This record gives sequence, structure tokens and C-alpha cells, in this order.
Amino acid sequence: MASFDEALALVLRHEGGYADDPADRGGETYRGVARKIHPQWPGWRRIDAKKGKSGFPGSLDSDATLQKAVAEFYRENYWAPIRGDQLPDNALAQEMFDTGVNMGVRRAVRFFQSALNLLNRNQKNYEDLVVDGWLGEKSLAALAKLMRGDDSPRFLLKLLNAMQAEAYMDIMRNDPTQERFARGWLERA
Repeated sequence: MASFDEALALVLRHEGGYADDPADRGGETYRGVARKIHPQWPGWRRIDAKKGKSGFPGSLDSDATLQKAVAEFYRENYWAPIRGDQLPDNALAQEMFDTGVNMGVRRAVRFFQSALNLLNRNQKNYEDLVVDGWLGEKSLAALAKLMRGDDSPRFLLKLLNAMQAEAYMDIMRNDPTQERFARGWLERA
């Protein structure tokens, strides 16, 4: 079974600590939580209280209450929607979780559903899924059938990474200013 704690540790290695990069569309972020997108996140109050004080931003990492808020945020907003606790493979759960964090849960699930459709041997193993971005029982059933046949999500993971990389390339093609993030993004794919 998949481990949230392991998946979170991997994501946080990519997300880093506190940043306020003007080129980052998310603006001010802490551990990947973007203030523009999640202004009501309770962690912002703790961060704001520490700004201007000695040791900022390094002092944030030793704030146990803040770290708990980070973990709760990721569990609620990313792990639960991808049904991480129900995914049978840790590497798959980690990939889905990381993609959801970086590109949005719905997109991660659409990639997952599309990849499952590409691996169903022209619907011989299971019917094509509706690619709607909602991970429901049909998607989990298709995954179970794939895992019984392939016994590993190796090809599923390869397709997910290819789709993720293609999405990053599209972002950079459409907005060359985003090329500065290429290496970090491709590290995730």
C-alpha cells in the first residue's frame, strides 16, 4: 500500500521552503503552498508573524505547528482526491501525488485515465475510461485489471511521466519566460 508520509517527503524535496519569486505564477509560496491560490491556508498567519524576525525564513522549518499544517494541507487537497490510500503501488501513488501537487489533481487524474486507456489493449482488458479528471471506482477497477495483467505499473508510470513532460513543454512553448523552471519541472517527470 501507498505511504502518504513517503510521498509527502518526496514532494517537499521538490517544493523547497519559503520563496517569493516574481517570475513564479504562484507568487509567495511555502513548501509549495501558493498564497495566490490558497490565501486562506492557516499557515500564512504563522509565516506572517515570523516575517521580519531573526532567522526568517529558515525558522519556518522548525515550526512544528506549521509543518503539521503543511502535511494536513497536502493530505486534504492532494492525497485524498487521488485516493492515495487506495492505490496499490507506492511509486504510482507518489507519481500521482507529485503530479497533482505540481499540475493540479484533475490534470493528474486525466493523465492517469488517459494512460490506462492506452494500456487496455484496445479495450480487451477493460473498457476505455471517461477522461474526466475524477478518480472513481471505474478508474480504480481498470487499474486493478491492469495490475493483474502487467503485475507492475511500470508502463503506466512511463506514460504518466511522458504526459507530464509534454505538458511542461507546452507551458514553455506558450510562455518562454517559464523556461527558467524547465530543469526543476523535468526533474519531476
